[in-house]
Amino acid sequence: MFAEVAHASRPGSERPNEDLMIAGPSWIVVLDGATAATGVDSGCVHDVPWLVARLGGALAAELSRSETSLSGILEAAIETVIAAHSDACDLGNPDSPSATVAMVRSVEGRVEYLVLGDSPVVFALADGGVRVVSDDRLEGLPGGRPYTVELVRRMRNAPGGFWVAGSRPEAARQGVCGAVTDVRGVGLLTDGVSRLVEWYGWSWSDLVAALEGKGPEAVIRAVRELERTRGPVRGKRHDDATAAWGRVGHM
Repeated sequence: MFAEVAHASRPGSERPNEDLMIAGPSWIVVLDGATAATGVDSGCVHDVPWLVARLGGALAAELSRSETSLSGILEAAIETVIAAHSDACDLGNPDSPSATVAMVRSVEGRVEYLVLGDSPVVFALADGGVRVVSDDRLEGLPGGRPYTVELVRRMRNAPGGFWVAGSRPEAARQGVCGAVTDVRGVGLLTDGVSRLVEWYGWSWSDLVAALEGKGPEAVIRAVRELERTRGPVRGKRHDDATAAWGRVGHM
């Protein structure tokens, strides 16, 4: 069980925040909706916030009633979202709305995890160490960055590419899954926060210390300050940023 869960989330622009955090007594989920590229037809009558809200609701329902694997829970949740689409939605379109998933569940002395897409999970271990779980397949696409819209479209939810939660239930089986024991706390981050490490020189230990000592809101303030003073390495100056911190209680 989690003795305490704290979180903070800020949009990156005037657009609606496409991140979502949800939590229960023994689980935490952070979703990061994939912003559609300008001019790309998603083939769907729904937008990304709709997808994120529906997926979050389906995950909450599954996590509250099911003891199956996290990949099985995610697969069932994706199937629920697919059923909620209308007949006007072309779910075969690779640009249909999607989201990354970071999910943990505290069970019998361990914390299970699933990471799908570039939203990492970082564990603070009881011995003072740090363990990071990430899915870096988006960073390994052919040719290296900057990626074209067509390349990302072709490699999304495809063998040899990268996987996200959207309109293909089998994507759930591609998540990075496992379990960690002797955990003091766990952080779940969207890539709008993990840029502290990936862009701005923080260590994962720095990030864990800030989450644990100052809280998620302070971490997001640090992101925004560095974005203002140093600018982005690539892409958007400000991205939607969400951080959750779960303090593990006696299990």
